[in-house]
This record gives sequence, C-alpha cells and structure tokens, in this order.
Amino acid sequence: MGRYRLRDRIAALDPEKDHLEIYQLSSGREFPWDYTRALEFALFRTYCVPSISKLLAATGEFRDRPQRRYDDTALLMAEMAAHGYDSARGREALKVVNRAHGRYAITNDDMLYVLSTFVYDPIDWLTRYGWRPLHEHERLAAFHYYRAVGTRMGIRDIPDGYEAFHAFKRDFEERHFVYSATNREIGRYTVELFAGWFPRPLRPAVRLGIRGMLDDRMLRAFGFDPAPRWVGALASAGLWARARALRFFPSRRESVLGKSQRNRTYPGYPSGYQPSDLGAPLPPADLPAEFRRSSRQGQGHIDMT
Repeated sequence: MGRYRLRDRIAALDPEKDHLEIYQLSSGREFPWDYTRALEFALFRTYCVPSISKLLAATGEFRDRPQRRYDDTALLMAEMAAHGYDSARGREALKVVNRAHGRYAITNDDMLYVLSTFVYDPIDWLTRYGWRPLHEHERLAAFHYYRAVGTRMGIRDIPDGYEAFHAFKRDFEERHFVYSATNREIGRYTVELFAGWFPRPLRPAVRLGIRGMLDDRMLRAFGFDPAPRWVGALASAGLWARARALRFFPSRRESVLGKSQRNRTYPGYPSGYQPSDLGAPLPPADLPAEFRRSSRQGQGHIDMT
C-alpha cells in the first residue's frame, strides 16, 4: 500500500483548486523521469508545424545553441512547477519567457498548440509507459495547471474544459502537420542534440531509436524515413519492462523539481542562478521582418526560441 500512498493523497485533493500540488506530486515524485522524456518529445512534436519551425530556423538558435535552448526551456518550466507560477521565482521565470517571446511575431494558435502538448503528451506517454495508471485528478490537474500558466503568459482563448482543449490539439495537428524543409531542419538539429547526450558509438542507435518512437504523422511532417518496426517495438518493450519494475520500488521521498540536476549549460543549477539568468538573447539583426513583432501585436508566450 505504501507504493500507492501518493496516488491516494492525490485522489483526496481537488484537481482544480489543488492543481499545483497535484502536478508537483505527479511530475516531481511519482513520474519524474517520464515527465522529462514526455516533455522532450512534446517540444519535438511542435516542430512538425511549419510556422513554428520556420521561426526557429530564422533565429538560428537551434543551429548554433541547441543545448542552451533546450536547457533554458526545461529550467524555466521547472521553476514554475517547483515553486509555483505565482511565487517569486515562478513570476521571474514567466517574465523571462514573456519578454523573450514578446520580440517575435508568433500567432496565438501556435502558442495555444504548444501549451496543449505540455498537457496531453505527458498524459499519453504515461498512459502507455507509466508504472501505474494515472488518476483522473492527475489528468485534470495538468490541464488546470497549464491553463493557469498559459493565462499568465497572455495566451488567449484557452478552452475551459479538458476535452475541449484536447479536441483543439487533435484538430490543430490534422490541419497543420505537413512537411516543410524547416521542419526537417529543426527536427535534424533536435535528433542530433538528443544523440549527443550519449557516447559516440551509441549515437547511430539513438538516432534510429528516436525515429522508432515517432508516429507516422510526425515522420511525414519531418520527412524522416521510418525505422524498422522492430525498433519501436523494442523501445516500447524496454519502457514497459521499466514501468513494471518500478512498481516494486518505494515511493520517492522528495521531489526532484527545483533540485540540482546534471545540466550542460548551467552546471549546478539552481545554486547561484536566478531565472533571470536564463533565456534567449536578442533576435539576430538579420531576422526577417515577418518574424519581428510589431507594436500592435500582443505579447509572446512559451519559450520555443
């Protein structure tokens, strides 16, 4: 019963009123590794949208500083989750995100779509590979948490219901997941980023494994050749085996959110760092005018650049 004590605690909380506490328990103690992997793939998924990948390609950040862009995004989102979006560090992280994206012409629908992937991609991952089934309160709390974050980022027209937001995500992908050269460019930079985390002899296998984890719609949008079926099956089998083994582990005593993790850009973070130390530099001087935000447009949101 001790293995499920946090699930029982979550079941006793209100998924709307207590969404931050539930999200912290779920992402920081119950499924920390899975949330990290799922959010990596969630961001990867957004690069299947040509309007998003075109901007990322224009900034040159994924070409020149992919690791820093990954670390900035991960750490800023972690600051909000660990301390709360209305805490001092959470507000500072939001300020960095909004300032960075206030420089770019990004549509509200693109922002809304990126936000939706943060809700539903981890839920989809954990439905397949979680060591236990997600409690309904965890699903609803993730929606309410990111809805609150999105509101503070100035994202408009966020659906007010879990199913409505999920329907928006599905419809957006059906309409906007199409191949473009910039999708492929940013996708390749991201695959190389992930592969670079492993010793050189393992990198070909990592590249193949990543393609094996992508669904058909993503493969088409990136223009990637599919991996042999056995690659995806082997990866899924490994994740299922891990999930079954974790059922016999004790509950995590402390949350990993906001704790010092191995970080390639900011060693020892958060010790000695503030959220204001993170974030992308000013847009390049040669950034085409179509990507620059005019004074008539609203402010920016999620740190994609």
